[in-house]
Amino acid sequence: MGLNLEQKQAVVAEVSAQVKQAQAIVVAEYRGLEVKDMTDLRKKARTSGVYLRVLKNTLVRRAVADTPFAGLSDKMVGPLAYGICSDPVKVAKVLHEFAKGNEKFVIKAGAMANLVMSPKDVASLASMPSREELLSKLLGPMQAPIAKFVRTLNEVPGKFVRTVAAVRDQKEKQANLTSPMCGNSLAKQKKKKTLNKKRLMTS
Repeated sequence: MGLNLEQKQAVVAEVSAQVKQAQAIVVAEYRGLEVKDMTDLRKKARTSGVYLRVLKNTLVRRAVADTPFAGLSDKMVGPLAYGICSDPVKVAKVLHEFAKGNEKFVIKAGAMANLVMSPKDVASLASMPSREELLSKLLGPMQAPIAKFVRTLNEVPGKFVRTVAAVRDQKEKQANLTSPMCGNSLAKQKKKKTLNKKRLMTS
């Protein structure tokens, strides 16, 4: 039985509240996954502080509209589970680790503010240290200054976003250099230089 209008509005409001506090969203297809396995994932997400829920894509599109995560809407296809968290590394870790042991749970995409991530990007994010791990490394011996810890903590997601963006910019630049139009332009320049050289020799 489908949701009525009031229930749909309540879901959109709930997800919108989560999105406002989020630094990352990861989506995964769960087609064919057993109920027991999904229950295990929910428990893991809950203990990790990750909001995890199977949602109708149309409702999530409404929730992320006009937010930094709006670009993720195009990836919302099929039966999806949504992981939302204020710690981007944590949500990536929870879903990525679960996917490694469950072939029917497939990471489809992710997003940080104004950045849509591929499954490979999510895997890379999952390999980074979480906030708790950074806390343990920097403040465990109580030797690292608080300011340094806060700065390092804040730089982790920012560095990742800049790295992904730089890689994509480089790929686009390479694609432009190898395009037919670019090739024709280079050929014309080479031909022009040859003609100029001949003129100098015959002058």
